[in-house]
Amino acid sequence: MELLFLRDEDMRQAQELLLLACRAFGNVIDPALHEYGLGHAHYRIMQTVALQPGIAVGALLDVLGITKQSMSRTLGELVAHGLLRHETTPQDRRRRCLYLSPRGAEIENRLFSLQREVLLRVYRNAGGRAVDGFRRVMRGLIDESAMPGVSTDALHPPDRSSS
Repeated sequence: MELLFLRDEDMRQAQELLLLACRAFGNVIDPALHEYGLGHAHYRIMQTVALQPGIAVGALLDVLGITKQSMSRTLGELVAHGLLRHETTPQDRRRRCLYLSPRGAEIENRLFSLQREVLLRVYRNAGGRAVDGFRRVMRGLIDESAMPGVSTDALHPPDRSSS
């Protein structure tokens, strides 16, 4: 095992880089969000529903780590604008499952495409080993937080052995 000696300055730098990277990555979609009259909270919901179609409202709350009250308005706006729909399940009429509408899927895909281009460029510049290291660090942060409801697909690399 490789020993790694990190000072507080290294940890502060990592913290600052994460903060700035999250902001920069989010800013990539700001013009498109403005064009649609949406905000980052709308996109986080749309993105999660795109990754997990049919997700229950309670599970969405867990994944996003927010309260029902703080999500209620944003969710309502997405439904009112026809970007998101909810269905009750036959087994439990109280349970609402969420799906993107065709228009919602189109908008989410456009926003994803903008961020995808940035990731492609950055990943290619960094190289495979760096990308693997980045994923290990991000998974480690998620594991440390014990986040409920996180898609297992996000935690494990895609199987490319048959490609």
